[in-house]
Amino acid sequence: MSEQYFAADPESADVRRTLTVSLQGREATVETSNGVFSGSRLDLGTSVLLREVPEPPESGTLLDLGCGWGPIALALAFASPEADVWAVDVNARALELTSSNAKRNGRANIHVSQTDETGTPLARQSVASCEALPDDLRFDAIWSNPPIRVGKEVLHTLLMTWLPRLKPEGAAYLVVQRNLGADSLIPWLAQALGDDYEVSKYHSAKGYRVIEVARHAAR
Repeated sequence: MSEQYFAADPESADVRRTLTVSLQGREATVETSNGVFSGSRLDLGTSVLLREVPEPPESGTLLDLGCGWGPIALALAFASPEADVWAVDVNARALELTSSNAKRNGRANIHVSQTDETGTPLARQSVASCEALPDDLRFDAIWSNPPIRVGKEVLHTLLMTWLPRLKPEGAAYLVVQRNLGADSLIPWLAQALGDDYEVSKYHSAKGYRVIEVARHAAR
């Protein structure tokens, strides 16, 4: 766990390494580096999320919130080649890696976009491979291994920036370590999001909770 993975511009040396990982039953060759989340392997929490979530919609618009070097975005793009997959992060190096890993694995349906430190989309992108995320864009599904270590206040701001972008009948799946506040996050989200959403524990494995946030149909 790098102390810089949630910084916009990591200070650590950009030392690239190549990994072969299994994502949604497909083998992918990816490049990782220092200064990004889980830069030496596929994180256990991400593995739990990818193994336990239901299949994403075949088409529509999907989101990887806090993409790191891109394993969740790649998994979504493999599973739903007809969908538009957006991958967002504050970390410029992570976004560059996600973009290059998408190209390396033939996933032209992945778009990368940079946010500020609070998770707010940036109108002007500082990374050449990134594109601004439309203000009115809404998502059929959101998958995320959110950056718990940014602190509760920043995490809450991040989640409340993106979860309300779920379309009616859309669902988000978040993986959070049990000992890092997963069980207390569920009632907080339920209260913060209100009656239009149902928040529940979807699955538990290896010390992690997968949290489901389902938006009700439009009334």
